[in-house]
Amino acid sequence: MTSTAMSGAGRPASTGGGLRRTLREKVAPKVRDFADAAVTPLSLDDVLDHFHPLRGGSELRGRVVRVTPETPRSATVLIKPGRGWTGHVPGQFVRLGVDVDGVRLWRSYSLTHGPRPDGLISITVKLVPGGAVSTHLVRRVKPGTLVHLGTAEGEFVMPDPMPAKLLLVTAGSGITPVIGMLRNLFHKAEKPDVDIVLIHSALARAEVIFGREIRGYAEAGLIRLVELHTDSRGRLDVAELDQLVPDLDERPTYACGPVGLLDSLETHHAERGLELFVERFRPVLLAEPGEGGTVTFTETGTDVEVQGDSTILDASEAAGVLMPSGCRMGICMSCVLPLKEGTVRDLRNGELTHAVPGETHPDGVTVQTCVTSAAGPCTFTH
Repeated sequence: MTSTAMSGAGRPASTGGGLRRTLREKVAPKVRDFADAAVTPLSLDDVLDHFHPLRGGSELRGRVVRVTPETPRSATVLIKPGRGWTGHVPGQFVRLGVDVDGVRLWRSYSLTHGPRPDGLISITVKLVPGGAVSTHLVRRVKPGTLVHLGTAEGEFVMPDPMPAKLLLVTAGSGITPVIGMLRNLFHKAEKPDVDIVLIHSALARAEVIFGREIRGYAEAGLIRLVELHTDSRGRLDVAELDQLVPDLDERPTYACGPVGLLDSLETHHAERGLELFVERFRPVLLAEPGEGGTVTFTETGTDVEVQGDSTILDASEAAGVLMPSGCRMGICMSCVLPLKEGTVRDLRNGELTHAVPGETHPDGVTVQTCVTSAAGPCTFTH
């Protein structure tokens, strides 16, 4: 028995949909080939990117909507992401690429909002002395500027379900992932039933990023805020935690800030057997600096002098080399390049990686340039 799909008043369903699909599959490639030929030496994608850079199916980018100063040395950049943006969880970070003096540089920044009704995303950048990207974003970037985006990454997010008590420890720009968490919690119709203590340390009161906002949360009774200023009382000492937070043992701790603070917290909490979750902006570099060396990039013939305490990525970017990069933490593998000859040193553990022509793979040895330094002269394909 055969059956026929019916539509309307007992009429056979139209086969027009299938015909249109067949025509589209056959004709579309030819139309595209014709369009590509018409705009040579560009491609159709180049033309579409010019008029509609945030379209779906293209490289993920965003357009700067607004730049708002937060302190004299920091600013929030509001961005409209393209259609390929898949969303984020508060606390995660995004890789952002900007073109500075003709060189595309990538950095990772925490997202400082939860999902917004308008679909926009925001990052807050603190000016780093000599930092090419931070200076560009805080001082120079204008609304309308296109930036390159990765998808949201990271596991520094609020626990689910929420505990009864929580301790947040931040310093400087370490407040940025935490503010996204707090905004997401407190902008809900039903406020969470959780006792939150936030300890935040900054150079001075005027340097507290989101200072008015977090003080407002404290005044509203949503958090207990311990605000510390190093210009008047020195840096936060983890030995003070029991005094500042008497019920410390009852609170999982989420921390983000300078390396010294996070290292001290990890030691302190490990000795006490306390829960600690940290977000680091830079990798933990434990190895003693080596001798450094000259890095040669074969495709361009460029030589870069790399000091033993500097990563190949940082030194090369400073020399004007366009380098692939991502998290800059040795995690995402976006910065890898093939080492063809020579030796490099992993700054996290001192491990040496060698490439010897005729002995190692002809394609070279994959190296994470964001966590390695040169250990003598070495050559990369790039």
